[in-house]
Amino acid sequence: MKLRTLEEKDLPFVHELNNEHSIMTYWFREPYESLTKLKHLYNKHFLDASERRFVVEDGEQLVGIVELVGIDHIHRNCEIQIIIKPEFGGKGYAKYAFKETIDYAFNTLNMYKVFLYVDTTNEKAVHIYTKQGFVMEGTLKEHFYTNGAYKDAYIMSIFKKDWLGDKE
Repeated sequence: MKLRTLEEKDLPFVHELNNEHSIMTYWFREPYESLTKLKHLYNKHFLDASERRFVVEDGEQLVGIVELVGIDHIHRNCEIQIIIKPEFGGKGYAKYAFKETIDYAFNTLNMYKVFLYVDTTNEKAVHIYTKQGFVMEGTLKEHFYTNGAYKDAYIMSIFKKDWLGDKE
């Protein structure tokens, strides 16, 4: 299992994930995105210092993606987002991708805080994030609109000092 930088050749895989309704509902995003639009976004953000995108691989198999977005070098924080293909769930890929990406955020990018948004009904994800050391900061009421309804989201975060304290 390894993490590597997202390459243009990976866009069909990302397109597949982005068009899976059950996945995009948890990301609070519309599940239908054309491959042409995805390629345009990739080219537009290719040199963008506020984003880092990685592919999770196991051998030749693409398992998921993990992203750091909204990287703010002044305030030293960013958001983490992850998608593991449903058929690879429960096999440690999310834990591995989180660890590697959070290490990268704190040790390479020198972030102070990494945060995420999670649907309040996604108990499995909340459990995973909590096990990784993320703590609840609060609830955003009716913050995201998906599937014809407004959804509440938790905002969860971890600070560099807490992450490194667990690893030392």
